[in-house]
Amino acid sequence: MTQPNNNDQKLVVAISSRALFDLDESHRIYEEEGTQAYCDYQIDNEDVPLSSGGAYIMVKKLLALNGKESDQRNVEIILLSRNSADTGLRVFNSIQHHQLDISRAVFTSGRSPYSYVKPFGANLFLSTAAEDVRKALAAGVAAATIMPPTKDGNRPSHQELRMAFDGDAVLFSDESERIYKEQGLAAFTQNEQETAKQPLREGPFKEFLQALNHLQAAFPGDNSPIRTALVTARSAPAHERVIRTLREWGIRIDEAIFLGGMPKGPFLKEFGADIFFDDQQGHCDSAREHVATGHVPHGIANE
Repeated sequence: MTQPNNNDQKLVVAISSRALFDLDESHRIYEEEGTQAYCDYQIDNEDVPLSSGGAYIMVKKLLALNGKESDQRNVEIILLSRNSADTGLRVFNSIQHHQLDISRAVFTSGRSPYSYVKPFGANLFLSTAAEDVRKALAAGVAAATIMPPTKDGNRPSHQELRMAFDGDAVLFSDESERIYKEQGLAAFTQNEQETAKQPLREGPFKEFLQALNHLQAAFPGDNSPIRTALVTARSAPAHERVIRTLREWGIRIDEAIFLGGMPKGPFLKEFGADIFFDDQQGHCDSAREHVATGHVPHGIANE
């Protein structure tokens, strides 16, 4: 893979062990039999590699963006886990088994690890613990609750990293979505037409997309290993404000899909998204039938 021509900004993603690996069976034992049974199970199976979790493919492709030399690090993945150091040995053994270049980790022995997201300078935090995700969002970090695809055999086979984003309350603020929820479609449409040339305020994922865009721009344009998409329920005439906002921000989106309320899942499958981020649970449920999905508990839809 061609490496970027320059790099002065590393993309940092913090991820929980349950988002990276499939720990459902371990978690079931914890829920049904308690902490000691969970610890015994992890230690007894510490040489048994864990299988991939909802964000595994995305992480694998992000790490593939790094150069072979130790100083060519475009992306860093930080592991944040509620395991103890003792039970976390299985997680580290699984990281080595899957040949993932992850060296930094925090094990908190049952406590929430979200507070370490900021000190690591993470651009994104992914977890299966919704309360940790909410806390990270409140601290100003892009974050999502990971949900793996519900159907087997839908994992993308392409080599590109393909990431898809909803617009309102994810890339943008929920200012327009609030008008839609509180006053209806007609008021929303009128507002978007009247403010078409006024950029939307930024949402929780704007800075992450900007950092991803910075990394993407460092690769040759015709050979970029990253492809992005905006997949939104908006349609014309509410499209113009979105396009002008991205232009104002200087952010490149490879594909923009305006669905006018149609289910997003089939379009995300066609795009081949490795992961999709949306604030509305209904859209997430449609998406995860086909692709790994991150629920962003932000904005009026989550109040």
